[in-house]
Amino acid sequence: MYEDLVEVKCSSENIFDGTLLHVRRDVVRLPNGKESVREWIHHPGAAAVLPVLPNGNVILVRQFRYPIGKVTLEVPAGKLDMVGEDPLHCARRELSEETGYTAESYDKLTVIATTVGFSNEYIHLYLARELSVGAQHTDEDEFVNVVQMPFSDALAMVKSGEIIDSKTIISLMMAEERLRS
Repeated sequence: MYEDLVEVKCSSENIFDGTLLHVRRDVVRLPNGKESVREWIHHPGAAAVLPVLPNGNVILVRQFRYPIGKVTLEVPAGKLDMVGEDPLHCARRELSEETGYTAESYDKLTVIATTVGFSNEYIHLYLARELSVGAQHTDEDEFVNVVQMPFSDALAMVKSGEIIDSKTIISLMMAEERLRS
């Protein structure tokens, strides 16, 4: 199925190996038999979690995002720390580190491919409920403010363009029906 669209890797080379990102340059054979170059970023994957309090408020984090030069409002999230790490384990860790909260109940919302044109990053999105508050313990180089707001306000911020982070937008939109039932 769709064989007429598949590209086949002929060769691959590492261009850059960083702490988070690993840039590759592959030569591929196109469906028409010609060759082309694909530069792409290998990413370990990530998990994100939308924590919801019993009163319906959501917990988000505000942080500065250097690549876009802006402070954003996002769901807590982080990269998988090792190959094969359970994304739910990562979601639990990031919720605790970034917000101090823990949750008794997690529901998988979906998995998203973030930037299919140049990266293989997948983010596993979760909804967390039955929260307990604790102490925030962010990484040494991580500065975030915990923000609590009504779910409806967060959705309004998506629709007005105030929330621009894709994993946060998708998490809120995917959770909307589940939280109304």
